[in-house]
This record gives sequence, structure tokens and C-alpha cells, in this order.
Amino acid sequence: MMSNSRLRSIGKPLAFSAAGALLLAAIGIQHARAGWPFTAGAVAVAIEPSHDMAPMAATGTADRMPIDVALSTLHELGVRVEEVRRESLVRTIQAVATIVPDESRISHVHTRVAGWLEQLDVNTTGEVVRAGQPVARVFSQELLSSQTEYLAARKATAAAGITSAVVAGGRTRLNVLGMTPAEITAIEETGEPRRLVTIVAPRSGVVLNRGVTVGTAVDPSTTLLTIADLSRVWVFAEVPESDIPAMRVGATARLDFPASGRETFAARADFLYPTLTEGTRTLRVRFSVANARGTLRPGLYGTAAFELAGPPAITVPRDAIVDTGRQQHVFVAVGDRFEPRPVRLGTQLADRVEVRSGLAAGERIVSAGVFLLDSESRLRATGGMGGSHAHHTGPPDASPAPPKQAAPSPADPHAGHRE
Repeated sequence: MMSNSRLRSIGKPLAFSAAGALLLAAIGIQHARAGWPFTAGAVAVAIEPSHDMAPMAATGTADRMPIDVALSTLHELGVRVEEVRRESLVRTIQAVATIVPDESRISHVHTRVAGWLEQLDVNTTGEVVRAGQPVARVFSQELLSSQTEYLAARKATAAAGITSAVVAGGRTRLNVLGMTPAEITAIEETGEPRRLVTIVAPRSGVVLNRGVTVGTAVDPSTTLLTIADLSRVWVFAEVPESDIPAMRVGATARLDFPASGRETFAARADFLYPTLTEGTRTLRVRFSVANARGTLRPGLYGTAAFELAGPPAITVPRDAIVDTGRQQHVFVAVGDRFEPRPVRLGTQLADRVEVRSGLAAGERIVSAGVFLLDSESRLRATGGMGGSHAHHTGPPDASPAPPKQAAPSPADPHAGHRE
């Protein structure tokens, strides 16, 4: 059996090998990063220690310290400097969009008398109808009796040669029960009541729902058909709860419904609903959109992209920010010196970040190559490169000077005579 000391002697090289492999992998990843055209030797050559070797405790970056870099070497190291500017950040909010019928263009078809549905002229959901087109015919005992009374009163007054108020009242009653003026004129000419009353479409559109079949007993509360005018539709955009404060009536969005075959188009929000959608915790934003060709079909899903410009603010490139997890800081260029400075961030986009405090317009910051400066700044603060390595500016392959021979100790008088 192998002894414990033997196991420890084997385990140590293995541990060192694993640690070395991890270190080499980490160095390789950093070296392969785009925009880092410097070598490990260039760091020691180009970056000089700052004259002020104390960490930046006064600015809140106690684990960093300023460093001096000659401006002539910035391009060689891949370090770029940019001036801080004030601008409006344009933020894009993506929301799921759905097409629904315009509620103000929906009509429900009812009969005004109780009876039985004997004929249905529109039998298919989705069928297109025109305003005034007959859609159903209903038999009503009440309407038949009213026609008979009207014709009798009209015949009696005509024989007497007078115009009776009863005749006028009877005509009004027939109109209220659902007969059109043309139908009333027709029974006056024939002298015969009509057995069926015709129900016509109140508007042009598409039948969304057929609620009855032939032979059904109906009354004024029965919905025979539901017709919607789809020449203009509504689009609902479900905006996430976190983006609700940015929503306003009149906000412009780009609407895209690929399945409709229509190109992306712009629309303005005309209404924000006062409550959230319970299932998705989103705010419903409504658009009214023309749909003359009928390609925007209710039920289609798409997207709504809001582009919202905020107030002018200090902005920097996203790559200029060093995020340690506890704080964020940038490197400010002051002459040949680069000083780490903590900042407080606001809105963050894909390429730029709002800085709410810590910077002023016109200051110059490092916008690329910040990793090199941050690594050196951290090493200087911890003393990792505070010795001769940091000051070494000679050729990388220069041989070190040979060590001086120690002088004989005065306490040993025979030291110089020893062989």
C-alpha cells in the first residue's frame, strides 16, 4: 500500500499542473479578445507607475490607483479615448401585438318582435354582407295582427273620405315593430298583410357570429347575427410592466405582422387602458389602423416596437464601464494620467449607457482598451507590480547584471587566507 507521504508527493504536481492549465487558459482567452493588439511584454514597457502611488480612496475606488501612460503609445496598446457628451438616448421597447375588431364598428342584429325564425339568408360565419341586405325572416303573430288592424282602419277611413289619427298611429306602430317604409307601402298597395317580417343588416361588414338556426324561437333579446366592419381594426400592444412609465397617448410604434403580407408600418397610440392584463401583467396600448384591403385579420399576432427618446443625459460607450459587481467606474484621462472614477449608471442600451453622476460633459474617458488599464491599476493598488518589474523599460531579453561577490566578514581574520 502506498504511504500517505508518497500520495502527497504525487498530488502536489497534479494540483500545480491543474492550476497552471487554468491560468494559461485564462491568459489565452484574454489575449484572443478583439481590439487588444498588445502583448504581455508591452504592458511593462508602456505603462509607467503613477507619481501618486496611493490608492484613490478619496474617489471611492480604494482598490484602484491612477496610472500614467504616454499618449504616443495609446494607439499601439489599443487604448482609445473619447470625449463625454450629452445626448438623448433612444430606447426601443418591444411588445407583443394582436389584431382585434374595432368595437365601435360591431353591430348585433336583433328582431323587434317575438316569433319564430323561418328563413335565414346568411348561414355562414365570415360571410360578407352589405348594409340593408336581408339576413333573416321572422314570423310574428303580434306583427301580423298589427298589419291587419292597420289595413282595416285605413280601409274604413278611406270609405268615409277622412284621414284618421288611428291610421297614422297604426303606420307608426308597424315601423316600430320592424317593418321598413317600403314594406308598409307594399301592404297598402296590395291590401294584404305580410306573414314574415324581413330583418336587414344594419351595416356592411363580415359576419363574426351566427347565434341562431332556422326554427328557433326568438324575441328582442335574441342576437341573430354579429356583424363587424373590418375596414378599420384595432391593434393591442401588450407593454411590459417595467416600461409602463414611458407610455403616452400619441406614442409612435412600428407595427409588424409578417403573416398579413403587409410591410411594417407606423401608428400612433390612441388609448391606454386603465388596468393591467391580469395573466401577463402588461399594459394594453391601443392603435386604430386602416384595413382597406382586409389583410389585417383579427387574431393575427405581431410585434410593436416603440422608439422613445429620453431627456438629454451624459452618456458613455458601454465598453468604457468597468463593473466589479460592487461598483462601476471609468478611467478619466487627465493629461498623461488615467484616473479611475466611480460612476452611477442609469438607462443602459446595447451600445451606450447613461451616467447619472460622476462625470461631466467635455471630460475625456477611455472608451476601448479599458481592461488593460484596469488590470494595471488594480495591481498597483495591491502592490503586485510596484517593484522593479513596473519600472523596467529596457529590452525584454536584456540579461540581468551578475551578483556582486560578498566582502569578507571582519569578524573572521583568516577569511582572506582560506583556500
